[in-house]
Amino acid sequence: MINTSHSEFCATFFTESVLTSPQANESFRDKISTVDDKGGRAWIYPRKPRGRFYTYRSLLSYVLLILLFAGPFLTINGRPVLLLNFLERKFFIFGVAFWPQDFHLLVLTLIIGIVFIILFTVVFGRLFCGWVCPQTIFMEMVFRKIEYFIEGDAAQQRKLSKAPMSGLKFFKRTAKYIIFFAISFVIGNTFLAYIIGKDKLFRIISEPPSEHIAGLVGILFFSTLFFGVFAWFREQACVLVCPYGRLQGVLLDPNSIVVHYDFKRGEPRGAGKRSDNDHRGDCIDCHQCVEVCPTGIDIRNGTQLECVNCTACIDACDSIMTKINKPKGLIKYSSYNAIENGIHKLITPKSLGYVAILVLLTAVLTVMLINRQLVETSILRTPGVMYQIEDNGKISNLYNIKVVNKTFEEQTISLQLLSPKTGSASLVGDLTIAEDDLGETAFFVELQQSTIKSQINQIILGIYANGELIETIKTNFLGPEK
Repeated sequence: MINTSHSEFCATFFTESVLTSPQANESFRDKISTVDDKGGRAWIYPRKPRGRFYTYRSLLSYVLLILLFAGPFLTINGRPVLLLNFLERKFFIFGVAFWPQDFHLLVLTLIIGIVFIILFTVVFGRLFCGWVCPQTIFMEMVFRKIEYFIEGDAAQQRKLSKAPMSGLKFFKRTAKYIIFFAISFVIGNTFLAYIIGKDKLFRIISEPPSEHIAGLVGILFFSTLFFGVFAWFREQACVLVCPYGRLQGVLLDPNSIVVHYDFKRGEPRGAGKRSDNDHRGDCIDCHQCVEVCPTGIDIRNGTQLECVNCTACIDACDSIMTKINKPKGLIKYSSYNAIENGIHKLITPKSLGYVAILVLLTAVLTVMLINRQLVETSILRTPGVMYQIEDNGKISNLYNIKVVNKTFEEQTISLQLLSPKTGSASLVGDLTIAEDDLGETAFFVELQQSTIKSQINQIILGIYANGELIETIKTNFLGPEK
């Protein structure tokens, strides 16, 4: 009995018509393409793709790579476009600063992003994986191209791999891995710049390593990690690690537009030329779609977990169709229903439901951003300190105040006791906070004993920034028992 995974379920659902043909079999369900019969790693040597989709993907990848490497150095009004400083708990998104106090906004933004990805996947499948995912872009558009340049196309790579060690093989492998690590080093530095910022990265690079041991370890860690992924782990990141692929069996439906083999037109497949009374389909079983696949699958078996919708099989099949004077599009972007029934349906109850959720969450986030406080204050009574009876007969409590300045101008904070009126609040020293910074100090609140009615009394404090009331806070004031 073969266990049915998400991949198998998806393949079963999308390929019912294919599997009715005499040529079709279900052996592809027994294993994944990157594992051999003994359970070891089956190394994939995809043939270099060529065609219009590959050209479009290359152009898009160059734009995305420029944006990725330039990202840490791009600023808006002197502030980073994107900075995710988890160490100091400071985040910049499009030049706007977010602090731990804004964590709920970041969580909501993340949820909106997940819902958008789900909606996009329901309608367009794994288009993100093939065209925009950094793993695919770096693997196929950077490292793979370098490998083609140094070691040749798929057949030459296989031959080199099986050949005994020689001077030429040693030179090619050494050159490839040196270049791979150099690029991984640049990627690692860029990735670190998104976390600690470009200024700290420049200091780590320019100053003696002994002064930045942690930073140096971080750079080496990320560089080695990326080198391992792109030099050895490769497509396994998509097949074994990435959870997105495993969601396809849940998210996709017969109306989802993915890379599809037109089984109506292609079956029954068979080699050789077609005559006018030939009942075979257009697929000549040339296996070019399999040869170019970076995950080693046969797209003719239907949608599978390993497929990243990279369109290499479309380009390969189109070139063959041109040679045998058949229309292009035997493999194409389409839905199961469009191929089976000729029904093209993008708007479905499922997609409309996700759109409604996405609009609702976006509206909530917009309202929260509009009402977001730019100077945020938290006040707590100093732990372990009881009330004090002063010489003048007043009762005092000691509090701690912490103020986050999310603006980009200096803020001078002052306090005023709003209720009860017969009392005062005074800071222990000045509290001036630089732009995009955090400040904290202590302050005293004094009340006349006559205004204290119980052991716990409620007071209201006004927080002023540069003389303007920005927030009122209710807190408790402790006094002697009555």
